[in-house]
Amino acid sequence: MPTFDPANIFMWAYKFLGWWLTSLGLAPEFVLFVQLFAAIGMLATVVLLIPIFTIWLERKIAGRFQDRLGPNRTGPYGLLQSFADVLKLLTKEDITPHKADKWIFNLSPLFGVLSIITVWAVIPWASTMVGADINVGVLYLLGISGLGTIAIMMGGWSSNNKFALLGAFRAVAQLVAYEVPMIITLLIPVMLSGSMSLQSIVKAQGDVWFIVLAPFAGVLFFITSIAEIGRAPFDLLEAESEIATGYNIEYTGMKFGVWMLQEFSHAFAVGPLFATFFLGGWHGPYATEIPVLGIVYFMLKSFFGYFMIIWVRSTLPRIRIDHLMSLNWKFFVPVSLLALIVTALVDKAMSEFAPGTGVAGRAIVLFTANVLLVISVIIGIRNAAHAARVEEEGDDHADHHGDAADSHDDHSAHPAPAH
Repeated sequence: MPTFDPANIFMWAYKFLGWWLTSLGLAPEFVLFVQLFAAIGMLATVVLLIPIFTIWLERKIAGRFQDRLGPNRTGPYGLLQSFADVLKLLTKEDITPHKADKWIFNLSPLFGVLSIITVWAVIPWASTMVGADINVGVLYLLGISGLGTIAIMMGGWSSNNKFALLGAFRAVAQLVAYEVPMIITLLIPVMLSGSMSLQSIVKAQGDVWFIVLAPFAGVLFFITSIAEIGRAPFDLLEAESEIATGYNIEYTGMKFGVWMLQEFSHAFAVGPLFATFFLGGWHGPYATEIPVLGIVYFMLKSFFGYFMIIWVRSTLPRIRIDHLMSLNWKFFVPVSLLALIVTALVDKAMSEFAPGTGVAGRAIVLFTANVLLVISVIIGIRNAAHAARVEEEGDDHADHHGDAADSHDDHSAHPAPAH
């Protein structure tokens, strides 16, 4: 029987389950299968239960931002409001459009939720707690996240509704486009750590977080991640005034609730990913010695990222779809490439010409390079805006002179009568 370890209770429970099943005389292969199945079930349960709290939390925080109370009637402080919503959705009529592709129509919400649950398989919760520490964890995240986009397309196409299909097309245009700068910025933590394993990326931040080494990349990753989840100001996937909620317009009852579960789960998942890549993950005082503390640090950082998402959603208005795409291809993609090139050149130059530079020196040099990069981008934006303003004023001035000339010609063609 394994010795009880309160500092690493989850690993102790995993080993205890294996010891108990082995003592029953079961085959080692079956014991390992049960252990893994139990671990997967526990992780999936936690991930699916978190939105019950985050939905309430988002409503309360958004209420404070917008000078209102938020849910406060159902249960103490409105804590049971999410449960009431689930019961309401379960009692709603389940409608499937007559000419819809029923199999794809019913499976697409499940695929959407599955794409979020499977993301957590490679996210490290603590120094000894990670579902699968694979050496291509970043590639796995990028590949599995595409399943959510496919699920949205499946839901819009199978509904046999033009508004749903338009919403799905918008999803493909927006999500695929914003994946480009997001992937580029993810290359920077991979480059700084020398690994695509998420656990290795977190361990590489033991001395200094990557948000210090690459703050510009961290901000770009956070913004493009908000666009990936379709939250304001990038919520064109569900522009109610234009396409009547978009791809999920034909979904009712609990199937609509599953879509909402996918949205809120995806929104919260950005927090852990941001914490893993740029905020040191589970790192903190005594996190290595006491893995449970690592889980606490990781969740605090994750909820900080989620709070920032709520802040942005409650503050900024929705932007137009053409502005949304122009912002990505004309700004985010070029500056993310620029951030990658600058970080790579500076880090390589330091390793070649100043190999004895310590952790603090490396952090100062990379941080300074990012500050100079941000200043350069701001100057470039200001100059471009000034040039566009001068061009617009020149056009207005030319139009004014043209109108004056036309007026003069009219007066010349029709002279005033003599008195």
